[in-house]
Amino acid sequence: MDVDAVPQEGNATLAGHSKLMYARDAQGRVVTTTSKGWEAEEIVTSHAVDVLVEQAQEAKTRVKAGLASPLEYWMYERRMDVALLSQTSGFWQWRVRRHLQPRHFAALSPTQLARYGQALGLPVSTLQGLP
Repeated sequence: MDVDAVPQEGNATLAGHSKLMYARDAQGRVVTTTSKGWEAEEIVTSHAVDVLVEQAQEAKTRVKAGLASPLEYWMYERRMDVALLSQTSGFWQWRVRRHLQPRHFAALSPTQLARYGQALGLPVSTLQGLP
């Protein structure tokens, strides 16, 4: 993409910020430039956030019914999925999925809870309950 072609339509999901992009200048070199985003990006980002909000609400209902652990709610609340939580916490994906079950979550050690807390940016006391 040429520097002159970098979209500047604006994107409400960026909240007035710009993002850094790579583009080619007039001499053909790859340079960095800023973009305010574009409409298509805003639509896709908004939809993805809406899906995660819906998943968080469904998880909250499941936690209250005793069908899921609070970890499931906080994972979606923090805009993560199993793969991302696995990467940030250092647990294998199958273990993260297992910890989404209440009985396995209840058996986690303080060290394991601390790893999840750090990955989610939450204190352990918050991680163990719902807002």
